[in-house]
Amino acid sequence: MRQLSGVRGTLWTVLQNADFRLIWYVGSVGEFGRRMELLVLSWLILQLTDSYFQLGLVLAFNNLSRPIISMFTGYIADRFPRGRILIAGQLINVLTTAILLSVIAYDFELIEAWHVFLAVFVQGLTKAIEDPARRTAIFDIVGQRRLVNALSLDVISNNIGKMTGPIVGGIILGAAGFTEAYLFLLVIHLSNLALMARLRIPDYQGPAHIEPVIRSLKVAVSYAWRSPVLVGLFYITIVMNALAFPVQQFIPAIGRDHLGVGVTLVGLLVAADGFGQLAGAGIMAISRDLRYHGRVFVLGSTGVLLIGIIFVWSPWYGLTFGLLTLSGVAQSGFSTMQSAVTMLATPHDMRGRMMGLLSVCIGAGTPLGAIEMGAVASAVSIQWAISLNASAGLLLLLPAMFISPLLWNPLVQAESEAAADPGPEPDSKPAHNPSGGDA
Repeated sequence: MRQLSGVRGTLWTVLQNADFRLIWYVGSVGEFGRRMELLVLSWLILQLTDSYFQLGLVLAFNNLSRPIISMFTGYIADRFPRGRILIAGQLINVLTTAILLSVIAYDFELIEAWHVFLAVFVQGLTKAIEDPARRTAIFDIVGQRRLVNALSLDVISNNIGKMTGPIVGGIILGAAGFTEAYLFLLVIHLSNLALMARLRIPDYQGPAHIEPVIRSLKVAVSYAWRSPVLVGLFYITIVMNALAFPVQQFIPAIGRDHLGVGVTLVGLLVAADGFGQLAGAGIMAISRDLRYHGRVFVLGSTGVLLIGIIFVWSPWYGLTFGLLTLSGVAQSGFSTMQSAVTMLATPHDMRGRMMGLLSVCIGAGTPLGAIEMGAVASAVSIQWAISLNASAGLLLLLPAMFISPLLWNPLVQAESEAAADPGPEPDSKPAHNPSGGDA
């Protein structure tokens, strides 16, 4: 049989792996349910409170658990079977959805804002549990050579969920109501649980010698601190999650109050950047021999911030949708390379912990950014709140561009014994690179 080459061969090499296809489905279904649920609960808060500040609290509570537990979930991902971790997180999602559905179906008047905040907190908790395990499991399944292709396909699946979840949620809310929307969500979570039960991940449970948890976390933090690449990446991650990405939470308010559209078109607007991310991730999924991972990451961050300054002033729905789609193209570079750089710059036996540390940075920035943006929007206007935050993000990005090697140097994979060493010089090559230059 003739060997496939080029774009088709690159994709086929990853997709012919049955376990990767399954974890790809899991990511897509999980993100669909998460994004649909966020839209449903955000619209519920707007209807209950008519408050931009409380709308921001939805995102804040959704990410509140990340800085608290993510380092420990990264440790767990390095020490325990990753498939069981994914199943445990999804079981929590099923139970939470079933409980909230019962309350809504019994008497909608019983629903209060704190019910919403508790539900999104639990959703964020399960995501913090699952993310380090799922992303490192992808590496275990496909290996270093196809990591960027696999992560790009994973971003594609996430963005299919990110696009379709709000659209379906808006349609169901507009045509039926909250009870029907949550009944549909329960079916989605049960389906994802069934998929996870079939997933097989290569058995890796860390080195033979298990360090105490506190010492293990100190080793991971120490390694990250000595790596200019990881320091730059984590710094940019905090900036973006504090000043750029909370914007997504306020799109329902922009659609309802600034553009004057109903929940169905609001759902489509929330999905707009997902269309862009899908296109951008598709380009990276077919890329070959990509070495400047950090450059794509930094330039993607810059694009998101620039568009964030201008899109909120658009008076037309179509233009707003187009600008958010372009923002999604830029965000795909950020999302794909964020995980790729973290894992390629980290030894195998601490990748789960480093993904947990990355999740801490995400969680540290997002709640503060959402609360601050909601407060400014309530005091001034939602347009000024978003534009000022994006402008501040651009200014804070400048030090990372000039000091960090992310923008200027190619990335090589960290070797397993590198835990005591910050890594090779930027222009050096690893002793053994089985990828033939993919890293």
